[in-house]
Amino acid sequence: MIGESRQPEGRPGISTDQAPANLFVGRPPSRGEQFSQLLCCRNLVIERILSSPRPDGIEYDQEQDEWVALLQGRASIELAGRTMELESGDTLFIPAHTRHRVLSTSTEPHCIWLAIHLYPEAQAHES
Repeated sequence: MIGESRQPEGRPGISTDQAPANLFVGRPPSRGEQFSQLLCCRNLVIERILSSPRPDGIEYDQEQDEWVALLQGRASIELAGRTMELESGDTLFIPAHTRHRVLSTSTEPHCIWLAIHLYPEAQAHES
């Protein structure tokens, strides 16, 4: 999480002492993806993902549900064996244990994603 956390009265787990973060600032890595955790609160994790124009092709099979929004760029992903084309503004829900991977991403503009991970309550994510 960005900055130190203070617990306000009546709102456990909500930080009020955070530095602003701009989702559009930064350059992608030369290969693969760069993950930046923006918030971790109980079983919820929000992260920004910067994709290089050369995805690493890793197939993910995650324990948590994931909702992604492609904020900038174009991407081709494989989701449960099906290829999908995404462009800026598209969102996608990926249920837990659904195999998926990034096949290709645009160079200009580079891809910026916002990902929200919802972990099972019993197995809350720890950063």
